[in-house]
Amino acid sequence: MGNLASTYWNQGKWDAAEELGVQVMEMAKEKLGMDHPDTLSSMNNLASTYWNQGKWDAAEELEVQVMEIRKEKLGKDHPDTLSSMGNLASTYWNQGKWDAAEELGVQVMEMMKEKLGEDHPDTLMSMGNLAFTLKDTGRGTEAIRLMEECVESRKRILGLDHPDTLSSCRSLVKWKAEQEGVASD
Repeated sequence: MGNLASTYWNQGKWDAAEELGVQVMEMAKEKLGMDHPDTLSSMNNLASTYWNQGKWDAAEELEVQVMEIRKEKLGKDHPDTLSSMGNLASTYWNQGKWDAAEELGVQVMEMMKEKLGEDHPDTLMSMGNLAFTLKDTGRGTEAIRLMEECVESRKRILGLDHPDTLSSCRSLVKWKAEQEGVASD
């Protein structure tokens, strides 16, 4: 059932993915327990489905549960915990909960720097995400500074032609143009 839900998810069939995802999660909770890794994965997958449907409150509820259990069972700096925190920060961002998104985003970025290193692709992703949060809170100068750091690292680590590097470069150019009052595409 989990594989079929994943197939529906990949096809963008959100209602079908949600229906099966709920069933998979409930069965996992019943058979494996709330804190089993497979249960947490099913909860995370369902939260992702909600996220893609724009059901932010439902996504947030599951993401908070997954994050809290992972913190307790795996530790606050475990990669799975950090991933959960990043997912929740992204949901907060989409809900316009800027303070919560920033607070979690800073924690994720700092812990990833510590745990994975400053140049790890996941660290760079968290850095880019935090830059977007800063930009959306009206702190353009800080956002640009952080995105510049992200772009330079991505160029060095991923290469100039990598999609993440190109995306960060486009954002940086756009933000700088906006700050200077120039239209940019």
